[in-house]
Amino acid sequence: MTRPLKYKPAALITVVMMAVLLASCTVTQNVTDTKDMSYIYNPARNVFTPFISLYNEGDETTLMSISIRRGELYFSEANPEGVPMASLLVSVRLFDNTMGGLADTATYKYDIRKEDVGGEYVMRIPLDTREGSAYSAEIKIIDLIRQRTQQTFIDFERRGIYSGLNYRIRDHFNKNEMYSRVLRREQYINVVNPPMQPDTLWLFYYKAVKGIPPAPTTILPEVTVASEPEVIVPLVYSDTLPMMFPGEGIYMISVDSLIRDGLVIYNFGPDHPTMTSPETMIPPLEYFATPEEMEEMLTAEKPKLALDKFWLDRTGSIERSKELIRIYYNRTLFANYYFSSYKAGWLTDRGMIYIMYGPPDKVYKNSEGESWGFRKPPVKSRWGSRYTYEDHYLWFNFRKAKNIFSENDFVLNRAGTPVSYWDIAVARWREGKVFRLDNPQELQ
Repeated sequence: MTRPLKYKPAALITVVMMAVLLASCTVTQNVTDTKDMSYIYNPARNVFTPFISLYNEGDETTLMSISIRRGELYFSEANPEGVPMASLLVSVRLFDNTMGGLADTATYKYDIRKEDVGGEYVMRIPLDTREGSAYSAEIKIIDLIRQRTQQTFIDFERRGIYSGLNYRIRDHFNKNEMYSRVLRREQYINVVNPPMQPDTLWLFYYKAVKGIPPAPTTILPEVTVASEPEVIVPLVYSDTLPMMFPGEGIYMISVDSLIRDGLVIYNFGPDHPTMTSPETMIPPLEYFATPEEMEEMLTAEKPKLALDKFWLDRTGSIERSKELIRIYYNRTLFANYYFSSYKAGWLTDRGMIYIMYGPPDKVYKNSEGESWGFRKPPVKSRWGSRYTYEDHYLWFNFRKAKNIFSENDFVLNRAGTPVSYWDIAVARWREGKVFRLDNPQELQ
């Protein structure tokens, strides 16, 4: 049972944008520094891993759909009806990044019977929006039974009739709406409700971006998507037409062959986001493996044995290797979840830093980007007979980049990162140790 508690402001209200909040990231909040948002990248504090889709229902309404898997809901019989039931409170604050201020708010309470939930539970929230404006949405999902709060942030822009927000996709076989734009290799979909109900859709294919980002202190241009598609394919439109995207890469669907804007779909490979096969587990090691080691693993007749040998050479212990593998690939998994844009999350600047340094200790955000702080060894100082310790941080600054393929693209300011301790981080991983900035002797 859904109980709407929605309210809307009569006019736009100017607010302090401590969090003109960024794209697609999720977590539970429990912090004392109200400006620090590092909790959004700490998976240990996650309650849910929701998927969120947006669809322009009309000229002034964007429908937000939030999907939560059944297994993540907590059901209790401690309710007047005595039946297994979950209880969620969802609130949304929508900020207008173009005009400034608070554009809309909404609050809904959901009492969810276990017997009414299939594989997922979907909550739909309409929001007031207008063409030509860019928005940031702050979404709080409160589990009222467990008393846990999770925040999700997502950016989007209404760009007119060609925008990808004017499309929906659904699974071809079970007809369920899909909330992720990352598809598997053999997954068939239908494109529903494209703008203008055309007779023909145009499919643009762009090659996948595979190059890893350079080290933080190396100033090189970002490897981006080619400006023009590799292939353009016309498709006779029908909302029952099965579509499948077998090759890795970026697919854009548009109603006009001359317009490079529309529904964007990604294929990041068969293992995304988990990366469990040797063929997909080897490439992320390029951050600290030598070129010779990478070549040996990538060309090995038995890649699993080559991969196992690489980790054993680091640790000399099977048990220690297992622990290191678990940590490294968990970070890779969450990098894919948090930071995927037009390329897999582990290939992004934020993904690189996240994998090698771990979740940041401080995160500050604004409409233009975000800053990550990693705690360094505390500095001991003396004042008379008293000693104090002061925290110092290594900072990485990411600028939000604008492109037609993703609202979640952020680029590291390498010129502003003269010291990164990257060589020490690489050396520690090569020694079979999990690098921590506040631990190595070289920094003390």
